[in-house]
Amino acid sequence: MSPKQNIKKQQPQSALQVVKPVKTKPYNDIDLNNWKLYENIKTGTWWEFSHREKSNGHSYDYHGNYIPQIATQLLERYTKKNDIVLDLFFGSGTTGIEAKNMQRRCIGVELKQEMVDYVSEKFDKKDLVVNVNILQGDSASADIKEKVQTRLEIMGRQNAQMLILHPPYDDIIKFSDKKEDLSNCATTEEFYDLFKKVAQNGYDLLEQNRFAALIIGDKYANSRYISLGFECQRRMEEIGFVTKAVIVKNITGNEKAKGKTANLWRYRALSGGFNIFEHEYIMIFQKTKVKAKK
Repeated sequence: MSPKQNIKKQQPQSALQVVKPVKTKPYNDIDLNNWKLYENIKTGTWWEFSHREKSNGHSYDYHGNYIPQIATQLLERYTKKNDIVLDLFFGSGTTGIEAKNMQRRCIGVELKQEMVDYVSEKFDKKDLVVNVNILQGDSASADIKEKVQTRLEIMGRQNAQMLILHPPYDDIIKFSDKKEDLSNCATTEEFYDLFKKVAQNGYDLLEQNRFAALIIGDKYANSRYISLGFECQRRMEEIGFVTKAVIVKNITGNEKAKGKTANLWRYRALSGGFNIFEHEYIMIFQKTKVKAKK
């Protein structure tokens, strides 16, 4: 056999030897040995989407819900199939719908019973038993924490594998007349205190070394800019979360048409010396112990 013939014979065996095993992190299914294949996953700190996803069970039926593409990015980056995602401001169910679409599971907590009833219609009966559990209650209470813990155990887990928090942006939109509703706080400081209680429950229910996402915007009040996002970030860190990323998401084009009111807001901005909001934040945290600095 000639040297050339020998080389040709060895090629198939050599090709098999370069195949690498799947390499994943404990918190997702991304194969790091084939990381170039995941072009769809955003790793930058500026996120822009040209439209709101309205397919695969999603619709814009509730003012104040976050866009489904955020859920897609978060769940692929920070969860594995069959993981449980805990959403303590469940609203119209964006997290639960996308969890189902991506073969994850979800526990959602919603304050308003009428919203629980409405969102439950988006899932079939089997889903509501196996994949998506919706609880009515106050996410800041010890009672709901106990109920979530019971549901986790029924679903075969001691803790959730991801936490999503999309609270009201203080009092910008009133979501109900309930005193437990964060949008009804008498002051912004009261809003921060109540948010911290919700976040503490989420921290306690989250598995060690897993991730949390806070989706929030800022607001103007009394002729001043109020940084809700960074104030809530500070309270997340006071609880014990470690900040991993602060992402700025462009919101223009993802809102309902403003029509002529867009010109009104531009006039007010020019007159009042402020700028019109075109962004919100997606803040990523991890529940992990950090070595103290010496």
